[in-house]
Amino acid sequence: MDSTEFRKRGMEMVEYICNYLETLGERRVTPSVEPGYLRHLLPTEAPQEPEDWDQIMSDVEDKIMPGVTHWQHPRFHAYFPAGNSFPSILGDMLGDGIGCIGFSWAASPACTELETIVLDWLGKAIGLPDHFLALKEGSTGGGVIQTSASECVLVTMLAARAQALKRLKAQHPFVEEGHLLSKLMAYCSKEAHSCVEKAAMICFVKLRILEPDENASLRGQTVGEAMEEDELQGLVPFFVSTTLGTTGSCAFDNLPEIGNELKKFPGVWLHVDAAYAGNSFICPELKPLLKGIEYADSFNTNPNKWLLTNFDCSTLWVRDRIRLTSALVVDPLYLKHGYSDAAIDYRHWGVPLSRRFRSLKLWYVPKKKKKKETDPRRKFFVSFMSNRTSHHVIRRSHCVYAMSFQAKNLSDIYSFVYCVTMAIRPIETSLDSTVPLQLGLVCFRLKGTDKLNEKLLSAINESGKLHMVPASVNERYIIRFCAVAQNATAEDIDYAWDTIVDFANELLEKEQHDEITEIINRKKQDTLAQKRSFFVRMVSDPKIYNPAINKAGTPKLSMELPSPVISRGSAPIIRTQSSVDHNSWISWPLAFLFNSNNEEKGNNCSLRFRHLDTNVRPTSSRRNSGAGSSPSPENETGFVNQQQQQQQMQSPRKSPMVLRKASSARENHN
Repeated sequence: MDSTEFRKRGMEMVEYICNYLETLGERRVTPSVEPGYLRHLLPTEAPQEPEDWDQIMSDVEDKIMPGVTHWQHPRFHAYFPAGNSFPSILGDMLGDGIGCIGFSWAASPACTELETIVLDWLGKAIGLPDHFLALKEGSTGGGVIQTSASECVLVTMLAARAQALKRLKAQHPFVEEGHLLSKLMAYCSKEAHSCVEKAAMICFVKLRILEPDENASLRGQTVGEAMEEDELQGLVPFFVSTTLGTTGSCAFDNLPEIGNELKKFPGVWLHVDAAYAGNSFICPELKPLLKGIEYADSFNTNPNKWLLTNFDCSTLWVRDRIRLTSALVVDPLYLKHGYSDAAIDYRHWGVPLSRRFRSLKLWYVPKKKKKKETDPRRKFFVSFMSNRTSHHVIRRSHCVYAMSFQAKNLSDIYSFVYCVTMAIRPIETSLDSTVPLQLGLVCFRLKGTDKLNEKLLSAINESGKLHMVPASVNERYIIRFCAVAQNATAEDIDYAWDTIVDFANELLEKEQHDEITEIINRKKQDTLAQKRSFFVRMVSDPKIYNPAINKAGTPKLSMELPSPVISRGSAPIIRTQSSVDHNSWISWPLAFLFNSNNEEKGNNCSLRFRHLDTNVRPTSSRRNSGAGSSPSPENETGFVNQQQQQQQMQSPRKSPMVLRKASSARENHN
């Protein structure tokens, strides 16, 4: 591709990007694909021959876009904002066109100096103390652009570790450095980002995760007590990571308390991670949230979240740049230059050597002058410091939209509880206020179990209408709703709320139906279990079988099985079946039943013997005299099948078979 075609294709690409952003609302927020979808659409090997540009762009739309999660979508409410703007895109385009690798001042003086200047601009706008500014007279600090907040936490922990080992080595010169390293202990809140834990793994140091208070805020007393306990155990506290605006719920650690507590532990590095919330401190009314920053040794925020600057752009400031760079300096001869002592070399401020010209996009965004103001959220004004900057407008609009969503939540009459108190205007509620949250994030949950809320969020995300993510606050499953899009409107918030309510209603109706069905099934199972249990106990305990037995007493005949051998004098006599009592072969429950039916008037119980195919109705002798009465247990066998009796009367020759069958059954029973 030559410059002529590049001009043409470049214009087409700009047009494609504009159309993409303008029509983004027509697409699904999240893709409807499964892992491995693209592998089946692309060849297994790279093409041997170049393809036509139009075909490439067609493949982008047909194969790439179906698998894209659209972070700039007005219905995207997950995580935190992913900043984007046309000036930022153009700044990145110019940086890519220049293509310098600004690892040192000599490698590209403009790349280094613009980064230093822009970081001082942003630091002043946020309200950082002068010792964080590189160009302030007498300052030893300064700022640098890293790829992400995770890298900011890592390099500050590396610097703190190097300082701690240097101190311990001076105190214990003959102790192996590996042993000293095993004594180092870092601290953070349970609500801190997972990057703190990962940094501790990389640094080979111990990390103690502390419990926050009921508002998800880490308190000074908690930190102090933990450090005192560890010192008694022979450990060495060296690093504390605090958070202003946690990822899960945008909670704020109590920085003034922690800073005061760390005065008792000199040499401990205090880092402040404000990746999301730090950008909002350019608004004067939100600067009080930065209280306690004077105690910090380092501070980071992500302009690529709220300051309309596209990724990657994470800014880090340190109080003492020498403490940072001394941990990361590797200075081979081929990287040295004649101005090393007079200029900043950013290769000593981070892990990678190679660095992009990222300061251009951060420089472009606040310099773009406004046009005629039609929608203040869409315009870019002159400077960070003006109260009419687009950053102020967008930040405030996101807060207002979050408050609007919050108000809808509070007005709902049946279903939602949530835990939000806005920083700008606290709202008191009698609902479940478990965490006071700030800025543009609202955390809510459906009244009910965690499982119910998981189902709600899963159903919403699967629909592709909205995208949100969960978090855990005070061991409870919550749903995060964040105002994200730079061009967000009140209509977007209304749409989101209506969608959530629709899915909640549908889910609650289904849950109610399932609950009723479960109750019915459980009742059936309990009844069946009770019947089975009763039958087992019935043949084991006569008191359960018939309460009347308590009054009548257990019939002796039913509990005694007479022997067929009777001794009369010296010669034993063998009893025949007719001489044995008629109920001697019947188990005691049946014997009692026969007895009770004979003694109690009005009882009439029909028994069916499954293995004999026989239906017996025991009656008293008084009933036997009546017409149509049931057979009496007084006859020889103790029972007579009515149907067989009729057959016997009709066919007398069959009677021996009937008797043999009864006799055989008795033998089997015995």
